[in-house]
Amino acid sequence: MQGPRYPALYQINARVSLTGLSQSLGRAATLDDIADAELDRLSRMGFDWLWLLSVWQTGEAAQRISRSNPSWRREFEQTLPDLRDDDIAGSGFAIKDYRVHRALGGDEALARLRARMRQRGLRLMLDFVPNHMALDHPWTDSHPDYFVHASEDDLARAPQNHCRVKTNNGPLLLAHGRDPYFDGWPDTLQLDYGSAGLQASMIGELERIAGQCDGVRCDMAMLVLPEVFERTWSIRAEPFWPKAIETVRGAHPGFLFMAEVYWDMEWALQQQGFDYAYDKRLYDRLHERRARPVREHLCADMGYQDRLARFLENHDEPRAAAAFAPEVHPAAAVLTFLSPGLRFFHQGQFEGRRTRISPHLIRGPDEAVDGDLEQFYGRLLEVLGLPALRDGRWSLRDCVPAWAGNNSSDNFIAFDWEGAAGERVLAAVNYSPQPSQCFVCLPFPQMAGRLLRLRDLLGPAVYDRPGDDLLSRGLFLDLPPWGRHVFDVQWLA
Repeated sequence: MQGPRYPALYQINARVSLTGLSQSLGRAATLDDIADAELDRLSRMGFDWLWLLSVWQTGEAAQRISRSNPSWRREFEQTLPDLRDDDIAGSGFAIKDYRVHRALGGDEALARLRARMRQRGLRLMLDFVPNHMALDHPWTDSHPDYFVHASEDDLARAPQNHCRVKTNNGPLLLAHGRDPYFDGWPDTLQLDYGSAGLQASMIGELERIAGQCDGVRCDMAMLVLPEVFERTWSIRAEPFWPKAIETVRGAHPGFLFMAEVYWDMEWALQQQGFDYAYDKRLYDRLHERRARPVREHLCADMGYQDRLARFLENHDEPRAAAAFAPEVHPAAAVLTFLSPGLRFFHQGQFEGRRTRISPHLIRGPDEAVDGDLEQFYGRLLEVLGLPALRDGRWSLRDCVPAWAGNNSSDNFIAFDWEGAAGERVLAAVNYSPQPSQCFVCLPFPQMAGRLLRLRDLLGPAVYDRPGDDLLSRGLFLDLPPWGRHVFDVQWLA
């Protein structure tokens, strides 16, 4: 299934969605109950990928910890004031078995859903968690050597990072899964990538997953890089990702790998073979609310930018409607999703949901829809459906002062897309809290002697401008704080 150069992905919390369906149906819903009409709607909206979060089998041990952990429980109660134990199913990242959870309908229901998705040109992405497994994973009995072991001294020194585990072969002292900067996740056990057997078994898990979907989002993918793993655990490990990706693609050509990655290691994961890596750096710079760092980030090599996954929210981040002020949110969205790379959207983002739902929960709160934001995203998705933005060529454009002594041009970020038939879309954003002016440099030689019409695809503005003037001076813009234009460029004569 050949897709566009710049695809769009929609993340769905499978368990929360099915809980909502169960309430409306009056019975327990499974993946079979996701309606064809909903798949049709998502396809019409322009999505190429659906990522179903948390479909795998979790265990009782993780659920017990999720329900009893005091700090987690406080977070859950903030999300759901009417919280019940049944709302806490355990983290979808404390995986006991890479088989679809029984409550979701099992592997068979997923296969039927995938078939229905493929009929609509939708591809399926699922989770792969390389760093750790659930406390009660069967490997604790059959392959205890697959986990990082601890000593009594380790347990005494850092009890939050280690635990005793009962197994069929007797009790073990094992490490919780963690990254090097935070305490361990108490519902998980750390996998030992110094073990060749573990690496082979994890590749086997990936091969099985690849038979059920079209791509995987790899949780905290940088944690199993040899340099990170050794720094965290003082255990040497061979590289995992290159051989894992090569093996899976040998059996499933075109299978897609997306890395959740932080600490400016995006390029390193791309070099390991990942198709896409999270662009957390752009997200953080947009939060700073200064144009220059964003613009500098967008100066990166296109081979790098094309393989970034750009987002304003996901299940780990605060909701965009809560993190960005109402006047800033649309400006940040234009910069994020009209840039090259994979466009990554999160369930509830379009409606302006403000409450982040923990992956331990299977129910979310009732929230009002933000009609203005929903309307904005509807128009934005229409723009992203244009051929120029799905398969065209992107270029960052210079913005120069509108007059001497006016430095507000530094607040602008402008770029354009050129399609195969010569069509152009020009975007410009005043990413600042002050009115700003500039000339956008447009070095398009075909403008000479012609009249151009600039029609804003996100608003009512329409401007006719002489091409010679645009070539000599550029396009003058005077925008309010956080103002933006996305122009369809037409040649009138």
